[in-house]
Amino acid sequence: MVATPHSLSTGQQPQHSLPRPFIESRELGQIDPQTTQDETSITPAPASRRPWAHFVAGGLGGMTSATLTSPLDVLKTRLQSTFYQSQLAAARQAKGIPPPHQLPFLRASWLHIAETGQILAQIPKVEGWRALFKGLGPNLIGVVPARAINFWAYGNGKRVYSSLFFAGEENSTVHLLSAATAGIITGTATNPIWLVKTRLQLDKQNSRQGRQYRNAWDCVRQTLRAEGVRGLYRGLSASYLGVSESTLQWVLYERAKRSLALRSADLLASGREPTTWDKTVEWTGKLTAAGGAKFVAALITYPHEVVRTRLRQAPVDAHSGRVKYRGLWSCFVTVFREEGMGALYGGLVPHMLRVVPSAAVMFGVYEGVLRGLGESAAV
Repeated sequence: MVATPHSLSTGQQPQHSLPRPFIESRELGQIDPQTTQDETSITPAPASRRPWAHFVAGGLGGMTSATLTSPLDVLKTRLQSTFYQSQLAAARQAKGIPPPHQLPFLRASWLHIAETGQILAQIPKVEGWRALFKGLGPNLIGVVPARAINFWAYGNGKRVYSSLFFAGEENSTVHLLSAATAGIITGTATNPIWLVKTRLQLDKQNSRQGRQYRNAWDCVRQTLRAEGVRGLYRGLSASYLGVSESTLQWVLYERAKRSLALRSADLLASGREPTTWDKTVEWTGKLTAAGGAKFVAALITYPHEVVRTRLRQAPVDAHSGRVKYRGLWSCFVTVFREEGMGALYGGLVPHMLRVVPSAAVMFGVYEGVLRGLGESAAV
């Protein structure tokens, strides 16, 4: 008697099923491991996603990079401030050097680099080496939650936007929307911390007056007493303008990562042995991508950094006793009119020296911690 499907008892399965055609990999020519002949998947089911992993990874990345680059952050903030710009202007006048905007580009650039080196050398001589880490406490208090919130909002924002609008596919629009959302959330949540950090870094800039703030909490108290709650949010408009920088950085970084992934796939498909250069790109590609993306984004959007620092300074003009910068546009116009275009790029050199390696370290730690937690940066 020939067994038919109807003659098999309930729950019984045929001992042998017809083999399905093998699916070959384009790269390796091997059998696709997703399925076997008995239809049983051998690929483990993906673990449940952990949104908090982005929060932890971003916080650790931000803490590491902020600590390593703190001296350059102090230097950058001082070069962006009104007080140090006036000091530099007085020193140039005493030496008979014209303002930077009246000099040829190369000479103005070299002058900026020389002045940056002089101030960096003077800080430990005049104030001691601890001054190179002034504001690191509130900086870490700001960096850890700021980076944690930013990476959390970006990593999970990609998942939300891709699911809502692009059927789960990741693309540049998803990156742009996620980065913009993350920047706005982060800026709003952490602006008071950055304001305190900026004012502490600019404190004791006049030795005759002594220190204005004893510590971060005293800075908060004095700000609230003199300026109210709104005082803690000075520079927020410039922070929102700075969302363009973080958005551009994320988009460039994701595009660079995609290019690296395509390069690896092409190398695998070619079947050739990886060269030393191929291995170098494999190990350093993401770090270079993170640093390069930050370099381009920061260079394009840097003036907002100067304006943000000016708006966060104690806002009363020393000569007139009135508020000097009434808002974002007022600050842009006043700085440009009184100090020239070069002032909008004050502190650019130490800023670049800090943010490029900082971004490489931060993104490297972020990606590494995610892998350690069994999570992926992809959607």
